[in-house]
Amino acid sequence: MILRGGTSKGAYFLASDLPPAPPERDLLLLRIMGSPDARQIDGIGGAHPLTSKVAVVAPSASADADVDYLFLQVGTDEPLVSDRQNCGNLLAGVAPFAIERGLVDAAADGLVTVRIKMLNTGSIATARLETQAGLPIYEGVTTISGVPGAAAAIALDFEDIAGSSTGALLPTGNRVDDIHGVASTLVDNGMPVVVMAASALGVSGYETCAELEQNAALRTKLEAIRLEAGVRMGLGDVSQTTIPKLTIVSPPQSGGHLNTRTFIPHRCHDAIGVLGAVSVSTAALLPGSPAYALVDQLSNDVATDSLVRLEHPTGVFEAVVEIVHTASGEMTVKRAGIIRTARKLMDGIVFPRSE
Repeated sequence: MILRGGTSKGAYFLASDLPPAPPERDLLLLRIMGSPDARQIDGIGGAHPLTSKVAVVAPSASADADVDYLFLQVGTDEPLVSDRQNCGNLLAGVAPFAIERGLVDAAADGLVTVRIKMLNTGSIATARLETQAGLPIYEGVTTISGVPGAAAAIALDFEDIAGSSTGALLPTGNRVDDIHGVASTLVDNGMPVVVMAASALGVSGYETCAELEQNAALRTKLEAIRLEAGVRMGLGDVSQTTIPKLTIVSPPQSGGHLNTRTFIPHRCHDAIGVLGAVSVSTAALLPGSPAYALVDQLSNDVATDSLVRLEHPTGVFEAVVEIVHTASGEMTVKRAGIIRTARKLMDGIVFPRSE
């Protein structure tokens, strides 16, 4: 099944329909998606990291969840399949897919709650969505930036996602690290992200994605920072992975708390990823960070308000991050929540090319 989840699009599979061994599974997915080929012309991939994604779903092996969800990022022009990160956008489609495939009982009309074990990091997400006659309701009035039209709301709450990939909310123990002369916050609240002020990189932060991608000097600098940040965050050599993400921030222009441009890791995101947004929002609430300096200067209300509005190239992303500051100055994340939408695009049989 192909669903749009949030601002991404992906192929959703039952785990039982794929080879159990990762090498065979990944080879099949590369053929299904049409990789390696920048156009993915011989597969169902959309020639962009945001549309070359896979969700593998199964009944949960954990007592505290209904279904297990494994996210796989499939390379476009490289034969790579990575399980080293979560995807909060495709997560939005997991509960509808699980209901469609009979993994979750939704016989009654009304609100259904689905607890999802995110296998990439071992954390739990809770999805709440409306159903009718045992099936998800896709039509609705909720809009999210970066997606045309409106659809039914899906509420997502996250538990224990701080340090999900690196083991700590601040993997280096610092609120600010100097990496190649750029003040950076290395934060992992569901997604490892490097947060930097646009001014420290010689850009305004309001450029279009195309303009930023054409800035060769900027991209070289960003990749050097990313590789060093990967080591400092305990991720090792990240040259062949898509994490950590990179977000450059600047003062807001359209009523938000912070303006953002995010790289994933080399392409500029037309919006911002769900869990990446949660991590950036957390940095915005962290005194001393490059993000907090900009937020505090222009939008003092966010210092006591857990709702953070992040401007991005196609709109605004809202995230709720509840945090507690201890007497020693440590910051603990209580919960994070967002609203997404998802829509079933097609359901059928895919014919992968031969090996």
